[in-house]
Amino acid sequence: MIDVRDLSYGYASGKRIRFNDFQINKGSHWLLLGESGSGKTTLLHLLSGLLTSQQGKIIIDGTDITQLSESRLDHFRGANMGFVFQKNHLISALTVKRNLLMAPFLAGLKQDDNNVIEVLRELGLEEKASSRVSELSQGQAQRVAIGRAIVNKPSIIFADEPTSALDDKNCEAVIKLLLSTAQANKSTLVVATHDQRLKSVISNQLTVGNQ
Repeated sequence: MIDVRDLSYGYASGKRIRFNDFQINKGSHWLLLGESGSGKTTLLHLLSGLLTSQQGKIIIDGTDITQLSESRLDHFRGANMGFVFQKNHLISALTVKRNLLMAPFLAGLKQDDNNVIEVLRELGLEEKASSRVSELSQGQAQRVAIGRAIVNKPSIIFADEPTSALDDKNCEAVIKLLLSTAQANKSTLVVATHDQRLKSVISNQLTVGNQ
């Protein structure tokens, strides 16, 4: 599903970070571990095509995304990937439903109200569909962000530090939700984190550091 070979990335400062080769099987769940500054977020952004200008190969489901043009990469990402950020980046002025409808719109896919409502139902947020994001609790907003990441039924879900700012109760709820939604959609799940609480939940782990 994901095959990384000879991958490195050069920062504007001149620093270059190199990553070990690795493979991630379809439908499996992985943690990318490392201290702050180790490069795990950089690696996650490279895998998702949010960062480019790297050296090496990133082959996802048979496609080397490093060889795609910007427009083809945008389309590939929208059709195959969902992303959960540490900060939810939701549009506070829009309703929950419209925030989820933005995902297929930006990916050039058909907007399906029924699909959005079904996703919200799975997340326990159906009654919040018409609420503005600014009216939600932190935990509810994080669930909406997860909903936006999965509404296109991506084959891969990337999550960048989704629990580090959460208390134990919300941390447990969020990681269980990510795992259950990944399993329901048969999606590969890759979580970049330094949150030690997740190590006992996801057994496949890759430690990222300067190579």
